[in-house]
Amino acid sequence: MRENEASTKGRVIADLLSHLTNDFQIGKKIKSGELRKRLKEPPWIVPSCFSMTGIEMEDFSMKFLEKKENPNRDYVILQLHGGGYMGAVRNAYYVFAGLYNEVSNGCSVLTPDYRVAPEHPYPAALMDALCAYQWLLDSGYYGEQIILAGDSAGGGLAMSLCMYLREHHMPMPGGIIAMSPWTDLTASGESYTTNYEKDVLFGNTKESMIYVNDYPGEHDKMDCYISPLFGSFRDFPPMLIQVGSAEMLLSDSVSVAAKAREQGVKVRLSVYEEMFHVFQMAYLNIPESKKAWAEVGVFFDTLRKDTRL
Repeated sequence: MRENEASTKGRVIADLLSHLTNDFQIGKKIKSGELRKRLKEPPWIVPSCFSMTGIEMEDFSMKFLEKKENPNRDYVILQLHGGGYMGAVRNAYYVFAGLYNEVSNGCSVLTPDYRVAPEHPYPAALMDALCAYQWLLDSGYYGEQIILAGDSAGGGLAMSLCMYLREHHMPMPGGIIAMSPWTDLTASGESYTTNYEKDVLFGNTKESMIYVNDYPGEHDKMDCYISPLFGSFRDFPPMLIQVGSAEMLLSDSVSVAAKAREQGVKVRLSVYEEMFHVFQMAYLNIPESKKAWAEVGVFFDTLRKDTRL
């Protein structure tokens, strides 16, 4: 599915981001991830309709958000945040958790603050995601009840985790939601060239976290646990992939969707015209993001219908 044109609000937000990231000092820090790593935030204020429980693991911590009244037990969402494998979880992802809860008709959301580079290169993020998944299994959820959701690096991590689970004969998840997933850390796709000057977040520089990233360390970037594009998608659950047409990472989504379909996976790929990387971060404030979140809700409805939960 591809939208015909961007909304006026969507273009305005994209233009504002472009002006911000083209500022020499601020823009460089945004594109490299430096600004996010240094960002200090106050504790997130949990809306009164939710409870949020902190969970301490051996190497990282997690937050479990659920409705106080009538939580939906059909599915549980394991949210893997973005940040180029170099940025920790931020308050924006707890807002994401609330939105996932809303559009899924009340499903709880587990958000791990997994370890990141350069202090913790591969396979730290993958192992932490695996531990979070195992925690849900140990808490009584079946694999098919767990929906993996992630944006950017988190979207790629969700696919890598699914490959790891399959190869190690563990219960597979019930679905994957990937927003602007980073699936090719070799940056080999066509859009890395065609959208180089269009991408408002990462374009016009080879010093962004796309090209300068400590996560792979000495490992091969084509390893499927680092770049899932180069792995097999056989036996994967249904996937919803959303991406903006102006992203350098557009090819990461298009190529994964094509490969997965060829291997028998149900995939819905939605390309939103002129949209920027993880435009869903606009929440419900622009038509494109609002539609994307509604599409996530439809994805859950379809899963319930197909599995008769």
